[in-house]
Amino acid sequence: MPPHPPAADPPSTPASTLAAAMASAWNAGDAERVIELAAQATEGAGDDEGALVLLGVAQQATGRYAQAATTFGRLCRLRPAVSAYWNNLGVASRLAGDLAASGQALRQARQLAPRDAEVHYNLGLLYTQQRDWPAARQALLEAASLAPSFIEARLQAAYACYVCGDNAAQEEMLDGAGEWPPQPAEQALILAAMLSVQGASEAALRTLARAQLPPTEAAAAPLRLRIAAQRVVLHERSNQVERAQEELQQLPLAAIDALPPDAVQARADGWRAHAAMASRNGAHAEAAALYRRVLALPLDDESRASVGFGLAIACDRLGRHDEAWDALEAAHAAQLEIARQVMPERLAADSQPLPLADCVVEPHDYARWTELRAPGPRESPVFVVGFPRSGTTLLEQMLDAHPDFQSMDERAYIHELIESMERVGQRYPADLASLSQDDADALRRSYRRRVAQVRPDLGARRLVDKNPLNMQCLPMIMRLFPQARIILCLRHPCDVLLSCSMQSFRSPAFMVLCSSLPRLAHGYARAFTQWQRDVEVFAPQVLEWRYESVVEQFGDQATRLAQFLDLADAVPLRRFAEHAREKHISTPSYAQVTRGVYRKAVGRWRDYREHFEPVLPVLQPWLERFGYDG
Repeated sequence: MPPHPPAADPPSTPASTLAAAMASAWNAGDAERVIELAAQATEGAGDDEGALVLLGVAQQATGRYAQAATTFGRLCRLRPAVSAYWNNLGVASRLAGDLAASGQALRQARQLAPRDAEVHYNLGLLYTQQRDWPAARQALLEAASLAPSFIEARLQAAYACYVCGDNAAQEEMLDGAGEWPPQPAEQALILAAMLSVQGASEAALRTLARAQLPPTEAAAAPLRLRIAAQRVVLHERSNQVERAQEELQQLPLAAIDALPPDAVQARADGWRAHAAMASRNGAHAEAAALYRRVLALPLDDESRASVGFGLAIACDRLGRHDEAWDALEAAHAAQLEIARQVMPERLAADSQPLPLADCVVEPHDYARWTELRAPGPRESPVFVVGFPRSGTTLLEQMLDAHPDFQSMDERAYIHELIESMERVGQRYPADLASLSQDDADALRRSYRRRVAQVRPDLGARRLVDKNPLNMQCLPMIMRLFPQARIILCLRHPCDVLLSCSMQSFRSPAFMVLCSSLPRLAHGYARAFTQWQRDVEVFAPQVLEWRYESVVEQFGDQATRLAQFLDLADAVPLRRFAEHAREKHISTPSYAQVTRGVYRKAVGRWRDYREHFEPVLPVLQPWLERFGYDG
């Protein structure tokens, strides 16, 4: 943002007279007149500081970015200690496409004014344009920290966190976002997408309803279509299929086809909305055709990956398994590009996408744990764990349908407690042994504060903490909630790996993990090796919940679950599908769980057996351990 033009002195010289006239034109909203007046400058008046500031901001306001950069460059040479001039030079250079010059100018501005939120914000925008997401995240979070009411900085910081998979910081940046002032349409679309991921569908819809469109119809029409498309997706994602279908009526394919060639994103969003609804309605051939039309457009990696996964699922439903696998490989290649931008170190050959797999507590270490007071089983959360895509969402919705329980969707709060230990210099899991009562109580309070932010109405109900990879955090769970009931979800390992391969995960670490079956199989084996070791050490109260048994004997398994959790009545557990239709579910199973228990997901991997043959030896110990056929 350019600085406000300085007030002009009373006219006494040609330079001051010129600056006064330029200021008057600027205040009247006539940027073109400002530029015309600057062209009339006499020799010597051309270096008047006030006139140059007005000229620069007028050039930038009228889209003459390279000229504005030249003007602000002159100001920087005249007054090299003024950070605002370097900041404006950085902005103008970025808009002119000279990203190297922009970076040099903005870093100089930061050196001169390290606590200027606007400078950090503009650096963040530069890094975003360069797709340097970790640097963008850091700069934008710093801007928001320096100026908490700087809404644009918080929105852009949240988006950088979204790309980097930093869910905790994203939620912090978006706190209260549903009440933010109306946003320009492009920002409103980004904000609504992030709010939807957090489960705040109504806030997302309000954001779209208040989006500010450009003044001209030519510019507004594509954005209006994109907003309509996002409303379709929001309703479908919230299992409000009838409302989504109604919205789709406002988005005819003919209107999408009639868009000008440069309206690429609007065309992509419109076709994707139609494809999502076609897939939801079982019209998989129509969905596949629409996804292929989208993939023919010049897309960014995130869009290409998302559409590729949609195409793969449509082809799978049609029995076109070779085409489905080709689509998956293309989608994973796009996701690897995203991961390379966010955390390139995770792509190294020796990288471990599941770093907590090496966090082991040996029996002799556990023997040194001091005894601490802890909540009983009814005061502790019920933890639902297991490798992703093992049926954890199905189980979560069963429990949430019971009046004695409340789930909170998928949250990484236990992982965040581990991070909070490490931030204060405590080693995890080694220093769990020396935690004092006060330390443990403080960690539990921190956990409960997080829970209260998303489930303020929990009351006396028991919390269901469903996060599959909490299976890696058993030491922390046992330190804070040693009497907690834990349910381990199991499913045929090959079906698990296929389902993971067909999902568009947001976490960059999981993008890498799921990018190939060998990498995924080794990750699965490491996760369960760690789990098995931890179970032998801690002997927690665990129920193994097998997906195939639930499908075959649903009533019996619901009764077994009720007995494990000391419930007198298992009937509400059986009504989970109806309950799920009324909820926003953030995981990829959001549509499946509304249909109840069905057999189609059992044994799907056999359609892709040729791709699994190389990894079966890695999985064999777990196939035998869990009693599955290869």
